[in-house]
This record gives sequence, structure tokens and C-alpha cells, in this order.
Amino acid sequence: MDGDTFWLDDGCDGAKIRFIGIDAPESRNMFKIKEEPYGKESTQYLHQLIENQKVRVEFDVQHKDRYGRILAYCFLQDGTFLNDIMVKSGYALVDTHPPNVKYQDLFIKSQKYARQ
Repeated sequence: MDGDTFWLDDGCDGAKIRFIGIDAPESRNMFKIKEEPYGKESTQYLHQLIENQKVRVEFDVQHKDRYGRILAYCFLQDGTFLNDIMVKSGYALVDTHPPNVKYQDLFIKSQKYARQ
């Protein structure tokens, strides 16, 4: 898990979920990717939000990325929109890729809020 990816325990094999529309700093060195500032903090924040929580996933046009991860907008049972709260709280940046742009305008507003 990091600030924009997590493993969903679906009672079967599990599934790697990648948040649509955001990018969080890398939390560890892996292959050619290097750990980035605030990567561990972003990961910890997401972990606190979702640990032992039920998560509802919502899809956009594409369901998987080129690495086979499930692309999703994710919501907690109380309605917390995880993709958005990560941006609004300053733990991720907007990173949209057409055709998956359903919440792009909301993420841009949240990023402006975080920067203020």
C-alpha cells in the first residue's frame, strides 16, 4: 500500500486498487522508483482512513491500468471519498488521464483548497 494504491481484501484472492485521478508520493524505493518526500506520511494517512473499513469502489471508463491494477474511485461507508480526501488533505496531487476524468473538476478544487 501507499498513498494512492492499496490491497482490498475481497474474501478471495484480494485485489490491488489504484485510485483514479490522483498521484501520491512514493513511500519506498522499488526498482527504478525512489522514495519521495512525504511518501510515508501519505501512506500512513491512507492506512489510518481505511484500516478495517469497508470500501465501495466505483469505476470509470477503464477498469484496469497497464500494470493490471483495478482503477477505482473509493468511498468509505460514511461517504468519505478517499480519492478526494487524499488530495484535499495535501497527501496527493491531481493526476487525471482521459478517459477516466469523472471527478477531475472536484479534484482540482480540492487541490486548490489544499494549497491555500
